[in-house]
Amino acid sequence: MENSKKEKTIVVKFGTSTLTQGSPKLNRAHMMEIVRQITQLHQAGFRVIIVSSGAMAAGRHYLNHPQLPPTIASKQLLAAVGQSQLIQTWEQLFAVYDIHIGQILLTRADIEDRERFLNARDTLHALLDNRIIPVINENDAVATAEIKVGDNDNLSALVAILAQAEQLYLLTDQQGLFDSDPRKNPQAKLIPVVDKITDHIRSIAGGSGTNLGTGGMSTKITAADVATRSGVETVIAPGNRPNVIADLAYGKAIGTKFTVQTDRLESRKQWLFAAPAAGVVVIDDGAESAVLIQHKSLLPAGIVEIDGRFSRGEVVKIRTRSGKDIALGVPRYNSDALSRIKGQKSQDIERILGYEYGSVAVHRDDMIVL
Repeated sequence: MENSKKEKTIVVKFGTSTLTQGSPKLNRAHMMEIVRQITQLHQAGFRVIIVSSGAMAAGRHYLNHPQLPPTIASKQLLAAVGQSQLIQTWEQLFAVYDIHIGQILLTRADIEDRERFLNARDTLHALLDNRIIPVINENDAVATAEIKVGDNDNLSALVAILAQAEQLYLLTDQQGLFDSDPRKNPQAKLIPVVDKITDHIRSIAGGSGTNLGTGGMSTKITAADVATRSGVETVIAPGNRPNVIADLAYGKAIGTKFTVQTDRLESRKQWLFAAPAAGVVVIDDGAESAVLIQHKSLLPAGIVEIDGRFSRGEVVKIRTRSGKDIALGVPRYNSDALSRIKGQKSQDIERILGYEYGSVAVHRDDMIVL
């Protein structure tokens, strides 16, 4: 079944400084206020995704601030201990409102690998469709590369693309982006709207304001650049401002807004189809009409032949019987599965395969007509 247009989807990223309020531990009272705002939006029909920093700060406090060597392993130790403390805190606070949450731990590799990207996207949408709030964090405990500055800023931008979100809020201990560093220049002025991220905008973004987290203003600018190029409006706003999340969701001007650079869906497709085609799906005349004229998804019933071996999530060419390539698409099934279900009705997929990833072979949102 085709997905209809859902309610507004918002990704909210909380920096460590916002969750700790400058203290060495998670500030439960402030987190409760965050939960209250998100609950308000959730009950109004918004789809809200949390990207939460704070695992290392939570781990450090839980272990009573141990003296550890300055190594990657030490950071991963703190993240491993603290992640359970962090998610328990979110879980306990949302339980006050009888709202369920679901934890997703990601690394950049999960986003960049096409099949893992699709698996993560399916999980994310399944949570949202079932009115469960996803809480996402970088999987720092098993990250093979060094935990880089601002990973969760950049991760939140990728999550916003993953979720096809309309907006991304980067909540921090700053009021937004200023024309100079407000900590050094009391005359610094807040920039309310950024229509284009230029070298000048990058140059005025200062460094990290706290030693608890890993993010700074410059990484937020990078995240805003990634998000807005992919059609997601981004706002950098103060996390301690009363009712900031709800006010932003209802259009109030707070902090610094970065306007969308391009059409959301088409840009997402461009990002998705950067890889060369791994195979070919040949379709019949009815499916050709459905794709080209009716702008519909490709169903298994319309497939007549599979050429090549490809995994679920790799890009394939969609070709007519006459040999004309009419589209590129990202199939929800691999080549072996498509060979088994080609020409079959969608309701028979699970009976034939023993599982199903949905009724379509290639969803319209994962297809670009050539």
